[in-house]
Amino acid sequence: MWLLGLHWALALLVTVATSGPSADPPDPASIFADLSPEELRAVRTFLMGRPELGLSPSQGGPLAKNSLFLVELLPPKKRSALRFLEHGGARPRREARAIVFFGAQAEPNVTELAVGPLPRPSSYRVLGFKGGRAVPFSARPMTRLEYELLHEALVAAMAPLEPLLLEATGFGFQNCSERCLTFSDIAPRGVGPGERRTWLVIQRFVEGYFLHPAGLEVLLDHQDPDPRRWAVRQLWYNGRYFGTVRELAESHARGTLPLARLPEPPTRHLFSSYEPRGRFTSGTPTEVCEPQGRRYQLRGNRLEYGGWSLAFRLRSSAGLQLFDVRFGGERVAYELSVQEAIAFYGGHSPAAMQTKYMDAGWAMGASSYELARGVDCPETATFLDAHHLLDADGPVRFRHALCVFELPMGVPLRRHFDNDFQGGFHFYAGLEGRALVLRTTSTVYNYDYIWDFLLYPNGVLETKVHATGYIHATFYTPEGRRYGSRVHSHLLGNIHTHLVHYKVDLDVAGSGNSFETMDIRFENISNPWSAGARVVQPGGTRAGVGQGPPYPKLTPSLARPRYHLAVTRRHENEPSSSSIYTQNDPWDPPVTFESFIRDNETIEDQDLVAWVTVGFLHVPHAEDIPNTATPGNAVGFFLRPFNFFNEDPSVASRAPVIVRPLDPPTCSRLEIQRWTPPSPGACVHPEPFTYNGTY
Repeated sequence: MWLLGLHWALALLVTVATSGPSADPPDPASIFADLSPEELRAVRTFLMGRPELGLSPSQGGPLAKNSLFLVELLPPKKRSALRFLEHGGARPRREARAIVFFGAQAEPNVTELAVGPLPRPSSYRVLGFKGGRAVPFSARPMTRLEYELLHEALVAAMAPLEPLLLEATGFGFQNCSERCLTFSDIAPRGVGPGERRTWLVIQRFVEGYFLHPAGLEVLLDHQDPDPRRWAVRQLWYNGRYFGTVRELAESHARGTLPLARLPEPPTRHLFSSYEPRGRFTSGTPTEVCEPQGRRYQLRGNRLEYGGWSLAFRLRSSAGLQLFDVRFGGERVAYELSVQEAIAFYGGHSPAAMQTKYMDAGWAMGASSYELARGVDCPETATFLDAHHLLDADGPVRFRHALCVFELPMGVPLRRHFDNDFQGGFHFYAGLEGRALVLRTTSTVYNYDYIWDFLLYPNGVLETKVHATGYIHATFYTPEGRRYGSRVHSHLLGNIHTHLVHYKVDLDVAGSGNSFETMDIRFENISNPWSAGARVVQPGGTRAGVGQGPPYPKLTPSLARPRYHLAVTRRHENEPSSSSIYTQNDPWDPPVTFESFIRDNETIEDQDLVAWVTVGFLHVPHAEDIPNTATPGNAVGFFLRPFNFFNEDPSVASRAPVIVRPLDPPTCSRLEIQRWTPPSPGACVHPEPFTYNGTY
């Protein structure tokens, strides 16, 4: 069995040994590979040529049009994939998932299509959601075109406030080429289904503009497909609400408005920049090296390391997804993938209290910008490009969007000093700690998420996400102190909670698995070998199905984070716990995770999925300036073997060191055993390995 380990629970997946002999077809991982640029172009060309769809280019034109928003791989059904992977069956039909915005019709909507077969598509069919739920047009993600129109509408609406803004900030909207104002938009966009009213935080456009709110927040209604009908519905300035732009402008003109004057931003050493300032002594950077060369193999989207083998892809919609994860040739998981990243905030301003970010709705998988060699990944890493077709009229290459590298952990995987208690030792043995890391990032506007999957030589797999980037901050008012910290003169760092959701489709010794928990409690019993004495000791009770302690009840879209762990039977119509539509319609989303766990199905000896939520509370502080640092802001979980092997599988490693004294207890002559050659690498200490062991 394999252990799904989190800090709060001990959860065991009990298996039924039903696996049979596995086939070894050529390039099996390719059935899970992301679409190539040629495939992306082929899908777009095919759909654009279908007259019944009436598609227009994504860029330009009106909002009320039919357009192609997203194209990505539609993974094969599990049954056909396993038939191919294990039994030499036919290669599954390769298809694309295409999202179309149908805005040029009487009842606009969003429709998903399966397009294939690839690489030469010739047909399509409609993809439905569980329960036949439709996607209203108001639930669609934002597009570049809508942002451009939103900016134009905001600039026009803010014209009467230009004197106020110039006096208070020194920056403006009108005829702007320098010293401009910009905005960050908040979601959800309203308080109920069908709405598209967005609070906009006005900011000075300088480096790190997320930390430069101007004190003005604007509620702009952009629900109508015709931008000429968009309008400002409300404003908030320096702690006060105003019903119209005119009301705020007149208050300023009369001199009755308490003005929030911002200091002139310096030309150098701006607090929101990365420019070094202050005193800090540091030496040369440390480096990761590979003295014996790379110990992993990368063939297309197939990654192999030690006993590990897996296929991977980077979904445009939601990010990293692993398939066919094996250790020692045995499949332990069919799928392991990121589902959603949520951050919900508190605050005194309307934008802050409205902020409930669900980053799949911002296509966090396609926010995988270039990784810097030597900073984001070690110098020795292998870098991979990604191609996305998202809100564009063709595939876009994202250079160095992923990296793979072996990482020394700085702590041994295991070690022991066997003391002879006479000033010497019987033996010393240790095994270096290393792991292979598969990494990408998602920069969703202000926040940067660093996504890692780590493979250890003892059969342990770790998922980890680090949060960094700029905090989501609002304008400071005394009333706001309840909801965060004053991190700069006019800046409130708003309290928020990060929650990240994963899908873990474990197939341990086959797909027929069960779920049980072990409840560890202390017992107080009579001592059987000493009359009248008591023994207090821990003991474990294995129990049936559990879902873990719930979080406070939230809207339907936030049902996922109510559970640290929920286990359900796997269904093809439940591929994901969230969707890109949830952000803009969290009240009635097309995917409702609660329906996955309320169907009263048995989960004994079934194909099971574990849905895992990890997270942390972030109370911003001054040290989050300019950016939140990664130490202390990382969460994840482990998949660990639990009585699956006869012993630690890392005993197969050739990297241990064993030292035995040849003349105990003097220990003046030592036998040192190593199974890897000494390294001539420049980044390794030039002296040979030595050990004394006396004390």
